[in-house]
Amino acid sequence: MREGGLAAPVRHPLDWENPDFYNEAKLDAEMRRVFDICHGCRRCFNLCDSFPRLFDLIDASPSGELDSVESKDFKPAVDACTLCDMCFMTKCPYVPPHEFNLDVPHLMLRYRAIEAKSGKAKAAERGLAKTDRNGKIATRIAPLANWATKRSNKRARAVAAKVANVHPDASLPKYSSKTFEKLGREAPEADKSAPAHGRRAVIYATCFTNYNEPETGLAARAVLAKNGVETVVAYPRCCGMPMLEQGEIGEVANSARKVALALRPWIEQGYAIIAPVPSCALMLKFEWPLILPNDPDVKLLAKSTFDISEYIVDIARNEGLAAGLEPLEGGIALHIACHARAQNMGQKAREMLQLIPGIDLQVIERCSGHGGTWGYRQANFETAMKVGAPVFRQAAQGGMAAVTSECPLAGLHIAQGLERQQGAAKPRFVSHPIELIAQSYGLNVKM
Repeated sequence: MREGGLAAPVRHPLDWENPDFYNEAKLDAEMRRVFDICHGCRRCFNLCDSFPRLFDLIDASPSGELDSVESKDFKPAVDACTLCDMCFMTKCPYVPPHEFNLDVPHLMLRYRAIEAKSGKAKAAERGLAKTDRNGKIATRIAPLANWATKRSNKRARAVAAKVANVHPDASLPKYSSKTFEKLGREAPEADKSAPAHGRRAVIYATCFTNYNEPETGLAARAVLAKNGVETVVAYPRCCGMPMLEQGEIGEVANSARKVALALRPWIEQGYAIIAPVPSCALMLKFEWPLILPNDPDVKLLAKSTFDISEYIVDIARNEGLAAGLEPLEGGIALHIACHARAQNMGQKAREMLQLIPGIDLQVIERCSGHGGTWGYRQANFETAMKVGAPVFRQAAQGGMAAVTSECPLAGLHIAQGLERQQGAAKPRFVSHPIELIAQSYGLNVKM
């Protein structure tokens, strides 16, 4: 038996349609097998709060080993997992093809799937995960929704804490009164003189870009048009990542089937699919094919999907970017999102921003601490701030003019974390690196 492995990680499909997947005794046996290996290794201790909780639990047990830990006490460690995939992708030496066959994020997902199937999932957290329902309502009453969710609105946030389990001090994303899908009906004209003219792409809006930050989508579309790429905007529905966090694998599979079917005609016409949010690109490229490994539409979509930074870099490497990028005043602190790292494509946001002439770039590759909706919850918010503190310090002390992240929720969390930092002036927050490319081109994408 090998001690660890250096081979590239291989992920197995989720066997979620097998009744044994939901067998609690078999789950417990697998958790004990995996946790015992983790206990003997502990290489992952500094990734998130899940592993420290597990190791503290074992160390405090009568025997100091897993055998004296009760199974019911595993839950806090499971609840602390944000499904960031960093243990699987960057730390664990025992992932497949190693014979130990460890996949901790998918083990945690299985635990949550059993909770969901047995009706143990919390209604408040499930409600937060219904991004399309929430977005459709909130965009219609955006001024009221944004007023109610402001941190300064103590009464409304106290109600949200009771009803939705949202920490009253957590910064929540604002809603736009116009969705990106609606704004996308007017397409910018692709520059026919650009080297990449002839490319065509669908921008899969994603729930966050659609309802909360359409300017990111507008920036992506403007940059692509400048580079000769004909684009359309499509948003069949959310990718399901928030529901995956809740263990609702069946609902994610339903979303995958519908979105993949809706986007297939575009792919068959030669369009690439671009996602502005790394978590959504990860779902389309990797998680959906593991949930529905035999679905031809899902397979085709996975092969055709790009992260927006990845796509811009692909243009630069092949046809070359359109001329016109100008230096930006001041440096940029760039946070590399965990779900961008999990795509195993390299630091594409860094490569993209380095295309800006004379760019002064500070790259921060560390967890922001947020983890999707996890960081909003009352029990988790201060832990999320603690985990993200090294990122906040680096961004505050780097002397850069702006800070940005590929992940919109991580970005908001970093911006809030900067508020707690003492000392010199803080960098301004830019929602997505693609907006800096648009600024460098001199493109006006303000709504």
